[in-house]
Amino acid sequence: MLNSSIEIGDFRISEADQLGVIFFEAVREGAREFYNFEQRRAWASGPPSGPDWASRLTARRTMVARLAGQPVGFMTLDDDGYIDLAFVTPGHQRQGVGGALYARIEAIARDGKIARLYSHASYLVRGLFEQQGWDVVREQKIERAGVTLTNFLMEKRLHYPARRTGIAARSDESRP
Repeated sequence: MLNSSIEIGDFRISEADQLGVIFFEAVREGAREFYNFEQRRAWASGPPSGPDWASRLTARRTMVARLAGQPVGFMTLDDDGYIDLAFVTPGHQRQGVGGALYARIEAIARDGKIARLYSHASYLVRGLFEQQGWDVVREQKIERAGVTLTNFLMEKRLHYPARRTGIAARSDESRP
């Protein structure tokens, strides 16, 4: 059930390090059900921060969920429909925050006439995406810091003529 005081808005550069902490906590604590400690440590050795992290967030459309003005989750969208990052603090997972972020992202994609959304989804976000009508294209085994993790190439067609992106699947540091 979504807390009615959750607000979804654009990313503010001053929130970059807070979003790094959300990413880290979501992986280290929120993903326990799906990934063992070694896998979670390989995926996120520490909270990302600093100029490179801020640049990663500003290079794409980043939407932030806020409760009482404080970030509790975020999701990104690239111009080609790729969702790179989708994380909610462990204390707010399974409360509709991810769904609210996703609804805003899909609305932005539809407004931009993006034909297809896709992601390398963790077990954690796979359920959310499936609830929103996404399909699993394939299960993937990837390696991070010498540890094998499972993720899923997933997509959702939005019924617009396809844009030519030349990207069949993309590798990403944030996804297991």
